[in-house]
Amino acid sequence: MISRIDLRGDALPEGGALRDLLPRAEFDVEAALEKVRPLCEDVRHRGTAALIEYARRFDGAEIERVRVPAEELQKALDALDPAVRAALEESIRRARTVHREQRRTDTTTKVVPGGTVTERWVPVERVGLYVPGGRSVYPSSVVMNVVPAQEAGVESLAVTSPPQADFGGLPHPTILATCALLGVDEVYAAGGAQAIAMFAYGTDECLPVNLVTGPGNIYVAAAKRLLKGRIGIDAEAGPTEIAILADDTADPVHLAADLISQAEHDPMAAAVLVTDSAELAEKTEKELAPQIAATKHVEDRIVPALSGRQSAIVLVDGLDEGLRVVDAYGAEHLEIHTADAAAVAARVRNAGAVFVGPYAPVSLGDYCAGSNHVLPTGGCACHSSGLSVQSFLRGIHIVDYTRDALAEVAHHVVTLAEAEDLPAHGAAIKARFDWKVPQSK
Repeated sequence: MISRIDLRGDALPEGGALRDLLPRAEFDVEAALEKVRPLCEDVRHRGTAALIEYARRFDGAEIERVRVPAEELQKALDALDPAVRAALEESIRRARTVHREQRRTDTTTKVVPGGTVTERWVPVERVGLYVPGGRSVYPSSVVMNVVPAQEAGVESLAVTSPPQADFGGLPHPTILATCALLGVDEVYAAGGAQAIAMFAYGTDECLPVNLVTGPGNIYVAAAKRLLKGRIGIDAEAGPTEIAILADDTADPVHLAADLISQAEHDPMAAAVLVTDSAELAEKTEKELAPQIAATKHVEDRIVPALSGRQSAIVLVDGLDEGLRVVDAYGAEHLEIHTADAAAVAARVRNAGAVFVGPYAPVSLGDYCAGSNHVLPTGGCACHSSGLSVQSFLRGIHIVDYTRDALAEVAHHVVTLAEAEDLPAHGAAIKARFDWKVPQSK
C-alpha cells in the first residue's frame, strides 16, 4: 500500500539532490493561476454578483447575499452540541494561553547619546481569514486563524468559508458557531479563489483587507499567489503532510495510526515514515491494513493518499541520517518517536511543528495542544514559519536623533552617500549644518 525508499548504504547527497529523492505531492500552483485569474478579475469588477454566481456554479448553493446575518451566528451557537462547544472552548483557551505569550514588546536601543532606534510592533489593520469547507468541516481552523489575530490586536477581522447547499447557502453551522464563540461577527459565505479576490478587492458587502491567512485548496493557493502584493498572505498552503522519525523503540501501532490520521484529510495528503529499523518498517506497514479497515474515508482519501507518490517509508542507516532526511523534507508536521525524543527534537532544523514522543501526536496539535496548526507545507518549513501572533504584526523602526547625535555621524553619512553616487542624500545632511550645499547647474 505504501512504497519504500531505501537510502541505506550510500552517503546521502547534499541539499536539493536529497530533497529530490524524497516523496512529495504534485501541487502545480502555477498551472492553476490561469484558471483563477478570470475569476478574480470578475469579482473585482462585479463584486457580490460574481460571488453569488460562483456559489451556484461551484458549491451548488443558492444565496442572495454573501455576508452571513448576525442572527445566524447566534442560532448556530445555540444549536451547537454541548460536548463540541466544551471542546472548542478548551481549544480556544489553550490557544489563547500560548499565543498571548507570543506578543512582542517594543524595544528601544540607545545607539549614541541623543540617538535611539525603537522597533514598534503594530498590528495589521484588517485581515481576512479563510476557513476551508470541502470534504470536511474545520472549526479548528477558525480557532487557529482568529486567536492569533485577536491576540496581536487586529481591530477588524473577517472570516469566510464556502457556502453549503445542505445548510441553505450558509457556511457549515459549526463554523458559524465557532465564530460566535470567538466574538467574530463578520462572516462571509464565499470559498475558493473568489473568496480571496473578495478580500483583496472588496465588494459592496466586504471592505478590502490588508492580509489574508488560512489554508485552502490549490485554487486558494493560486489566488493568493496572484494577488500577493495587493494583499499580504501567510503562505501558499498545499496538501497536508506528516513525517515521522522513528527508531526501534517506537510503537508501530502508534505510527500507523498517525500516518492514517493525516491521510484521511485528502487523497493528496502525504504520510512519510523515516526509520533506521527495517523491522519497525515491516511492523508499521502490517498495522496499516487493520487500522484502515476499522475507519472511514478509506477509498476516497486514505488509500489514495498512502499509495500515492507523496507517501513512503524511507529507510536510513542511522539517526543522524534520519535527521538529515527529515530536515531536507521540511515537513508540515514532524513526529519524533525515538529514544530520548526531546534531545532528538532539539536537533531538528526544518519543520512546521515538532511533536515529541508517543503522547504528542499531530492530532493533539490540530485541536488542543495550544499550538497553531496553520503550518508551512511542500518543504516551505525550510524557510517559513507557521501562523502566529507575529504573522499579524508589523515591525516599524522609529528613528529619533538630536542635532548633536546627527552631527557626530554626519560625515560618515555624507561619505557613504557620495560613495553610492547619491549626492542629494549627502546634501540633505549638509543642509542641517554649516556645510555649503552644492547648487545645481
